[in-house]
Amino acid sequence: MEELEQGLLMQPWARLQLAENSLLAKAYITKQGYALLVSDLQEVWHEQVDASVVSQRAKELNKRLTAPPEAFLSHLDDLLRPLLRDMDCPGKATFSCDHVAEALILRVRSELSGLPFCWTFHCIPASPSLVSQHLIRPLMGMSLALQCQARELATLLHMKDLEIQDYQESGAALSRDRLKTEPFEEASFLEQFMVEKLPEACSVGDGRPFVTHLQNLYTAVTRREVQVRQKLKDAGDPQASGSASPHRTNSQLPSQLDEPVSSAPAHPEPEKEPTGTSGPVQRPQLSKVKRKKLKGLFS
Repeated sequence: MEELEQGLLMQPWARLQLAENSLLAKAYITKQGYALLVSDLQEVWHEQVDASVVSQRAKELNKRLTAPPEAFLSHLDDLLRPLLRDMDCPGKATFSCDHVAEALILRVRSELSGLPFCWTFHCIPASPSLVSQHLIRPLMGMSLALQCQARELATLLHMKDLEIQDYQESGAALSRDRLKTEPFEEASFLEQFMVEKLPEACSVGDGRPFVTHLQNLYTAVTRREVQVRQKLKDAGDPQASGSASPHRTNSQLPSQLDEPVSSAPAHPEPEKEPTGTSGPVQRPQLSKVKRKKLKGLFS
């Protein structure tokens, strides 16, 4: 089941809009089984089954349908994939969910080979280690990566200020006054951001901003987590059986997002780090710094 576990970890969270409510979900389906993770931002539920369980449940729910488990798994994948991508579902499939004790029952109804098809996902409360693996650790890694990106952008702004200053000292002047900007001061910028932008930026809501704008970064971080765990396993480290060491993973994350997923590009680490996130970045000397085009995590 290791393939299902790793495959689910590298899937981004998506918004699962149902008639009853809105959920966050991620799923990974193969010919051997499926893994599903669902959250309402209050609780997290999980189900992971292999092909034998799929075959048994299919016989109980769909007595008129006779097919190998791979066919049912493929059909479930066809139904869930567009739903998690906010697309129209084929075959007019309908989804609903109920809370039964501590479990979450997700029901699916559609057609398969012209016959009614129904399925129920029996999701139980996720373990603390699973929540950490899919939410806490990736979110911490994303925060570190975004902090590293902010540092590099601040350094780039200071370099631009030095470049503009050099142009001005050489006699260059703006042709349009409206393009004039003040030199970037990181401390005042952060102070203004905390007052004016932070409330809006921290508006989680139903999770839509997170799943809409940060999918690439999330999958880049979780892909890195899997790579670190695989290296520990190959090296015979006993920690490879669980989550990778926080010290090893988080300390390497900002400088080693070098194998991103989808459109998340590589992100080099600055040569000099400031001593604090709120203080100004040391301005580099223009004549000693080799300018290079920096890319953000979402460009």
